[in-house]
Amino acid sequence: MSTTKNDSSPRHAGRRRLALAAALCAALGGALAAAPAAHAADEKPLILVVPYPPGGSTDILARIMQPKLSERMHGRTVIVENRAGAASQIATGFVARSAPDGNTLLVSFDNHGINPAAKPNLPYDTFKDFVGICLTVRFPLVIGANPHVPGDTLSAFFDAARKNPRKQYNFASTGVGSLNHLAPEQLKRLSGVDLLHVPYGGGGPAVQAVVGGQADMTWLSYAALRGQIQAGKIKPLAVAGEKRLPDLPNVPTVAESGFPGFEAYSWSGMFAPAKTPPATVKALTADFQAVLADPEVRRKLTEAGFEVIGSDGPTLDAYVKREYQRWDQFIKTNHINLEN
Repeated sequence: MSTTKNDSSPRHAGRRRLALAAALCAALGGALAAAPAAHAADEKPLILVVPYPPGGSTDILARIMQPKLSERMHGRTVIVENRAGAASQIATGFVARSAPDGNTLLVSFDNHGINPAAKPNLPYDTFKDFVGICLTVRFPLVIGANPHVPGDTLSAFFDAARKNPRKQYNFASTGVGSLNHLAPEQLKRLSGVDLLHVPYGGGGPAVQAVVGGQADMTWLSYAALRGQIQAGKIKPLAVAGEKRLPDLPNVPTVAESGFPGFEAYSWSGMFAPAKTPPATVKALTADFQAVLADPEVRRKLTEAGFEVIGSDGPTLDAYVKREYQRWDQFIKTNHINLEN
């Protein structure tokens, strides 16, 4: 008689049930572990449309947020897409016409609030075609000059310029009607020193123009100027914020340079097409706020000279309207030439 126990015995039946349960748990665990990746693979990429070439403030901001945003979205692909031209109108118009599904967002900045005042025939309606997602950061403009420009501070430069009124100095901007066009226009009226405006297609080209000597100076974020400042190819003359930057402790503010109360802050915000569902907008706001709260992201942004804000969409929309009103009044009062 065989001594092998019967496979149908209660003990063996119990063992089979335990083995089957273990196999099912393992399979279920593997499926659950793979779920975020599979879900991310099935989703369309999130496209962050930047209105300027690589190297400018909005591009730097988007690329700092990009990895953590993808991680926050369980590995979803996040693409930074540069669509430069026409003082941000090309990128802005593209997003306005995009499907309102939350997959295509505009990484815009001060031009978004200024363009309605500066450009009479925009191919979109700034206040009707977009909904705010998050006011991400703000940052003071830094006045950076080519080393051949006289003076190591803004006040020293103006003193030298006044002594040699026949010498024409110029400044590079990211385009006609941009903040770094209008803020220098305001300061030159206060200083009495004429500066020639030379528009470029973005922060990166403006920086290269100063480095190459085609332009004398530019007003940009510290993030856009930092590399060239550290290399000694651009010298910082002043910071247009309420206080000095930690990385530039010896560089005075514009207010300290003889212009009390003068400030020029740029900003950046995320926008979606206006008909994007409120639930999608709310989810995107939460995603960006979480990314901006991440210690590593905050450190990188702070080191680049950005002040992290992380507000909600309604706060951003209200801020854009205030910026529009401020610069619309300045343009009209001072008869600023906005011809391309």
